[in-house]
Amino acid sequence: MLGLKLPTDPRWVNIVEKNIEEILTDHAFCEQKATSTAISLIVSFPEYTDLVQEMVALVKEEISHFKMVHDIIIKRGWTLGRDRRDDYVIQLLKFFPKGGSRTTQLIHRLLCAALIEARSCERFRILSEELQDKELAVFYRNLMVSEANHYTMFLGFARQYGNKEEVDTKWQQLLEYEGNLISNLGTKESIHG
Repeated sequence: MLGLKLPTDPRWVNIVEKNIEEILTDHAFCEQKATSTAISLIVSFPEYTDLVQEMVALVKEEISHFKMVHDIIIKRGWTLGRDRRDDYVIQLLKFFPKGGSRTTQLIHRLLCAALIEARSCERFRILSEELQDKELAVFYRNLMVSEANHYTMFLGFARQYGNKEEVDTKWQQLLEYEGNLISNLGTKESIHG
């Protein structure tokens, strides 16, 4: 369903299992960045009323996910660590050329957001199925559904605002690029790395 060209190496869960505190901190900041992305889309493209409406709802959902992760961190006696550099997202953004029309910029941002959500969904599925920590496994199972919905929403908006054939071609190219990118990641206790 997600269209990802390369699945996550199953050994990634072994890395995560060794440092749950790190993955939770990284996850919390992923949720915060997703909130920021939704706000940024509102600020940058206010004329797209249906997008703005969905992004308002997304801001509320993503910040609630941040709180849920933060609550787990606190419950376990830890404190939220500092934000980490997300090499996955930094490399993913390099796929898109700078400039272009506002519509092109919007579509690129929507496609990037869709792919980040798709990869997060895939990683959450793995965590839900493989983590020995059953509380976290259930937690990630529940979040996996949200990520899948976000992925389809962003991709749907890209197709709505652009030429569907061109968007689908660009999406397939982005999936190929991401498949090569992810082959060099999966060695850290982070959601995308």
